[in-house]
Amino acid sequence: MTPTFRTSSDSETPRLVARVVEQDKLPADLPRAVSEGAAASRFTGKAGQVFDGFHDADGKVQRLALAGAGKNDDARMASLEKAGGALTAKYLVSGETELGFDATGLSAEEVAAVLLGMRLRAWRWDEYRTKLRDEQKPTLKGVVVLNASEGAEAAWQDASALAAGVEFTRELVAEPPNVIYPDSFAERCKDRFADTGAKVRVLDEAEMEALGMGALLGVGQGSARDSRLLVIEWMGGADGDAPIAFVGKGVTFDTGGISLKPGAGMDEMKWDMGGAGAVAGAMLALVMRRAQANIVGVCGLVENMPDGNAIRPGDVLTSMNGQTIEVLNTDAEGRLVLCDALCWTQREYKPARIVDLATLTGAMVIALGSEHAGLFSNNDGLADDLLAAGKASGDKLWRFPLSPEYDKLIDSPIADMKNVGPRPAGSITAAQFLQRFIENDTPWAHLDIAGMAWADKAGATYDKGATGYGVRLLDRLVRDTAER
Repeated sequence: MTPTFRTSSDSETPRLVARVVEQDKLPADLPRAVSEGAAASRFTGKAGQVFDGFHDADGKVQRLALAGAGKNDDARMASLEKAGGALTAKYLVSGETELGFDATGLSAEEVAAVLLGMRLRAWRWDEYRTKLRDEQKPTLKGVVVLNASEGAEAAWQDASALAAGVEFTRELVAEPPNVIYPDSFAERCKDRFADTGAKVRVLDEAEMEALGMGALLGVGQGSARDSRLLVIEWMGGADGDAPIAFVGKGVTFDTGGISLKPGAGMDEMKWDMGGAGAVAGAMLALVMRRAQANIVGVCGLVENMPDGNAIRPGDVLTSMNGQTIEVLNTDAEGRLVLCDALCWTQREYKPARIVDLATLTGAMVIALGSEHAGLFSNNDGLADDLLAAGKASGDKLWRFPLSPEYDKLIDSPIADMKNVGPRPAGSITAAQFLQRFIENDTPWAHLDIAGMAWADKAGATYDKGATGYGVRLLDRLVRDTAER
């Protein structure tokens, strides 16, 4: 949904025009039919509320929509996005083809927030739907922004880069596993980043084997699809500055391997690459807005299948840094992918900070549901920066502990560690496992996004399905802490 900007209304203004209003402060200049209709409908302007009515405007019937932006408080920008999302949700398949957005009284950043909410809520993945009824097909194609303040177009250009990153993540996560697998994930990223100035490279199985990535390769050895390590570099900062690194778990489909998952719901395991998807989308957003920072995104890409060549419970794998891992459960595979990806990233780039994202544990969903992702870190400064970025972006985080007392839960009697601990503290022991692969006290954070990458019902700025979680979080972290 691409907006166009006009200085004022004219004869070509769309029939449907929307205004954003604050809670309990309906504008005095509303047409009587609209103001009385809003009052009768108990519309108060709460964030996300929408009311519309028809009135006569100079002999032309106009449809006027009011979108609530809530109170003018600390949640102002999020509420404006919610207002924009609510407008899209109401009119996307309404038969209206264009919406006029009267931005009178809003700052440039506030205009961009409304437009961002509109665009994010408009994203759908209808690639494989061939029999949609007319009333199910999106009709709303464009937004005409009227009376925008100075700088609004520039603010929107910045926000549109973020939207493109979120949409790319959603696309990767939503695609079926016969379409997105390790090699095709990497190829799609190559195509998407072509001519952007970013450098993309891919390590194949032979290269990873030569590097000793026995843990990552072990997960993928039961699949007919070869594993890959995808690397996206953007060096927009000062020459020689150590980059910030983002590492994503990319299990493009997770059957559980020999430790086979139950059949019910296994189809959803196409989104077990949500961490890698978030890294790819965040890198796209950062590259498109030409972020002034050095950033590298690394995605460990595998498919976990129960083939005769698959790893078994009881096998011992050797990771890139030489530590040995006794595999007790082949469905605890994400940490095996991440440990080698983390090790390689540190040795290749010596990052100033490293953040990994993974749909890692069901225990995290039990703990936090779909409201927050879990945060684990060895560095309070990085943890605080991430918590602040989560609050500012709407990709919320909640911090969990790391401590040596949990290490004994993953000690193995025959190897350096087990890949899974007991049922209690399942998300914590997974993070403790990863921490063993952080070298030289590098500031590191692990984000368990298992409850956030996919939604069973629509939210304010996303439809049911892939949410794009993590893109806005990482972008905000870079904006606030890494850009010069």
